[in-house]
Amino acid sequence: MRAYELMKETYCRRGYIWIVHIVWLVLYGSFWWLFLPSGEEFGRFIFIWGGFFLPLALSAGIFGDDIASGRICVLVTKPFWLGELYIYRLLGLSLQGAVNFILAGCIVFVLHFLMRKGSTEDLGLWLLASWLLFNTCAALSTSLSIVVGRAYNSLLLFAVVVTGYFVVSLLMVSMRQQGGTGVLAGFIKYCWPPFELLYKFASGEYGKYSLTVGRFSVTKSVACIVHSLILMVVYSIVGIALLSRRQFSRQRD
Repeated sequence: MRAYELMKETYCRRGYIWIVHIVWLVLYGSFWWLFLPSGEEFGRFIFIWGGFFLPLALSAGIFGDDIASGRICVLVTKPFWLGELYIYRLLGLSLQGAVNFILAGCIVFVLHFLMRKGSTEDLGLWLLASWLLFNTCAALSTSLSIVVGRAYNSLLLFAVVVTGYFVVSLLMVSMRQQGGTGVLAGFIKYCWPPFELLYKFASGEYGKYSLTVGRFSVTKSVACIVHSLILMVVYSIVGIALLSRRQFSRQRD
């Protein structure tokens, strides 16, 4: 019961949450209706709008609002581990993302059935990749919300990702000329939200490769999924540690 209440709170905490879901679903349907995209074109659209922008909208102020209003002091006095509060809120976000992508898939299949145009090829892979990206971005944004006031966690993550993309692109071009991109490329691949890995996974670029783990051989696609889940766990552990160590005040900011 406590788990259900904490997860439901991620949906009920702000009145605009349900509006966000409706707007995003309308965007998916409108994009399909107006442009009749191929499976990959629609996949790229939902990968960015659903995988990146949706978690930013849903996680804005997920802890920052409670900390700023002093409500967090009421929550931390309840007899449960603070990590549970973080975990169930993140699970609530993940569940919202899963429902949103399932409904998006249903909308696309209905439109495709009625119009007999466009393509649903590999749509399932794109939806899975979008949900995995959603989880990693939601975990990172939730952790930022513990240290960033109000709803600025989402704005900060958006600014960091967009700015980082352009800065890293310039650095990669400069370092490639000098033959020294290894360290930067490794950081982006293993520590940064897995935009490139999951994009290549959904577009099928890793389908023909394999990765050996010990004596077991698994496809690189599975390795990409595992990597994104590990990143989500790492971001979550950082957030739980921050939440457990932070001192809270009942005074409003």
